[in-house]
Amino acid sequence: MHVSLKNIVVPSIPLAVFLVGMCFVVWMSAYFGGCYSAYPTQNTTIAEVVESILIPFSILSNIICIAFTLLNAFLIAQINNRFTIIRTRTFLPILIFIMLMSCWNQTHTSLVANLGLTFFVLALFNFFTMSRDRKASEQAFMGSFLISLTSLLINPLIFIIPVCWIGFMMFQCFSLRTFLASVFGTLSPWILFMAVIYSQHPESDFSQIFNLKINIDLSLSTFSLSEIVYSASIGLIMIISVVGLYSITNSDAINTRNKLNFLLFLLISLFVLSFIFRNQFILFLPILALVYSMLISHPLTLKQNNFYGILFLVFCLINIAFVISKYFIF
Repeated sequence: MHVSLKNIVVPSIPLAVFLVGMCFVVWMSAYFGGCYSAYPTQNTTIAEVVESILIPFSILSNIICIAFTLLNAFLIAQINNRFTIIRTRTFLPILIFIMLMSCWNQTHTSLVANLGLTFFVLALFNFFTMSRDRKASEQAFMGSFLISLTSLLINPLIFIIPVCWIGFMMFQCFSLRTFLASVFGTLSPWILFMAVIYSQHPESDFSQIFNLKINIDLSLSTFSLSEIVYSASIGLIMIISVVGLYSITNSDAINTRNKLNFLLFLLISLFVLSFIFRNQFILFLPILALVYSMLISHPLTLKQNNFYGILFLVFCLINIAFVISKYFIF
């Protein structure tokens, strides 16, 4: 059996619209079927205000989150086009990202998670322009500022800042100037936030401002069998894809290799954080989907052989089976 991804890597406009449309049919099937997981989340002060505007699990919240998903998918395409993460034009990062977001129904009404992802992608734009520029203080400040804005919504993401500093080293742009710019960029949103809170409520207890309740739980009892099998399956596909990715990175420019190494390190860091802050892991899912889609798309796009064609087909079937089992069986 020969499976080619050529028509999906660079699809016609009607085919691209059809594929994205089918993903959103899966998305809306969760709404019309009333299939939403009641995982506990622990929101921040700003997150509670943002989410109080919308009725949970309403059609409006779904539409707004779909709009953010389309915006974030567009930004993913722009990152690849501008920084050549994958050294050719490809539709796969967009398709895989939207597919994951459509299958992960926990994120469908989480405006905080989707808005946080938008800030995060914009931060990546700034960090990726810093390559080999030890004077890129403006980009370091702005990127860290955006990550810090995200942490106002999802407090544990403040720990991504040290990960970004390691990224500066990977990009060969780490210096005292970029480090201090990043520190000031990180502090600025929090200082402004606390100033606003103090001006409105001088009696506020700022010791409770961070919502960083650690909940390390390695137990799988809170997950269904389908979720465990699904997570293990897409994890295995990622491992296979990373092996394929590093088998062809010698053909990539050094800057591209550094970005791919950073994305892999970022994926591992996010995975660890989602376990440490288990009670907020839903809020990490959109960012995980972003990084996962960019990494897995690299070998699927550039190694267009039968093995990776079948691997992509298996990935799609696993997601379809997961949705069917979650919505109609369990």
